[in-house]
Amino acid sequence: MAETASGRSVIMTEMITKRFGKREEIGAVNDLSIQVHRGETFGLLGPNGSGKTTTIRILNGIIRPSTGRAWVNGYDVLTEPVGVKTSTGLLAETPGMYEKLSPAEYLEFMGALYNVPKDILPRRIDQLLTLFRLGDRRDELMEGFSKGMKQKVLIAAALIHDPPIIFLDEPTSALDPRASLMVKDLIKELSEKANKTIFVSSHILSLIEEVCDRIAVINQGRLVALGTSKQIQDASGASDLEEAFMRLTGGVDREELLSWRNGHAP
Repeated sequence: MAETASGRSVIMTEMITKRFGKREEIGAVNDLSIQVHRGETFGLLGPNGSGKTTTIRILNGIIRPSTGRAWVNGYDVLTEPVGVKTSTGLLAETPGMYEKLSPAEYLEFMGALYNVPKDILPRRIDQLLTLFRLGDRRDELMEGFSKGMKQKVLIAAALIHDPPIIFLDEPTSALDPRASLMVKDLIKELSEKANKTIFVSSHILSLIEEVCDRIAVINQGRLVALGTSKQIQDASGASDLEEAFMRLTGGVDREELLSWRNGHAP
């Protein structure tokens, strides 16, 4: 386990690149260097297909970068993948869920996968069900839950082994405005009450701007801006984050714009 360059940094990448294809002709991430500080909520903002999910998969030890290096909680993603995975909880963009289980059963199953000690697991499950206000539905089958309720359970599952770092990949992408607002509140609660470092990726500006302390904007796999929302606006000469984003990424398509303003802007 190595020390990061900064005592405050719990996630650090140095010029990571990921290319796909038989000849690695398709670049998903290109020379990306970022640092995420302990305890902050950090946003990775970019259009669809800009490399956000690829970056998260690299940082969780799921895929290897083609070049470059990265560390998570002091662990090298290339040489210490087990340390990385025990340090992180991941809500994937398209997670699987066993809907024939209840929330309590699902969390027990996930806890066993993460080797949470049996004498600790029941108390951890109770705490998470209380935190996410699922206690009164702990024994109901999840097949009858709304998308928002299922997302709650999935975020709870990402926390079952009490990792210091939480990755949320497009956590509101399939949710209606009411459920999106609920997830925003959960992210704020985790940041304020659970003392977690949270890494959120999304193409939805309202989510990133509302919950994140700092934001990295990427386009075509490259970092194009980094800082607070105001810093990014000032640097690009924009009046708000939406205008800054459009200037930095060369505009957006109509479907994305509608998703920000209608479906995901409570």
